[in-house]
Amino acid sequence: MDLQEIRKIVELMNEHGLTHFDLSKKDFHLKLKKGPDLDELGALFASIPATAPQAASLPLPAAAPQAASPAASAADGAEITSPMVGTFYRKPAPDAPNFVEVGTAVSEGQTLCIIEAMKVMNEIKAERSGTICALVATDGNPVQYGDILFRIK
Repeated sequence: MDLQEIRKIVELMNEHGLTHFDLSKKDFHLKLKKGPDLDELGALFASIPATAPQAASLPLPAAAPQAASPAASAADGAEITSPMVGTFYRKPAPDAPNFVEVGTAVSEGQTLCIIEAMKVMNEIKAERSGTICALVATDGNPVQYGDILFRIK
């Protein structure tokens, strides 16, 4: 197969809106893909529900009425949210104590936790002084931008 034939196939793909072409002969194999790789995207989406359904599965609605009063009292504090996507850690090393606990008095600039993003450990510091009144994020779990990590009074 020469370059002209391949160009003709690409033109036909464009004309008919095809995104995948696969041709095999005895001693020749031609595979053309146009646009995003749906197999890769499918694998990516398959990995996302592995963590999301656990957080949004049936136990949440059952736990919601019970969590209403603690949520109301915890809502009194200001939210400390994640400034990035990454993995949340409450301590600097596996054998070290947690940076803060409920009831810990913190001052502005004090390290509250670490978020690992792309193999970089980012210290998250308190933006104001106060007392930690709720630990919202779970140690070792992924967090998204804007997820609540702590509440502070």
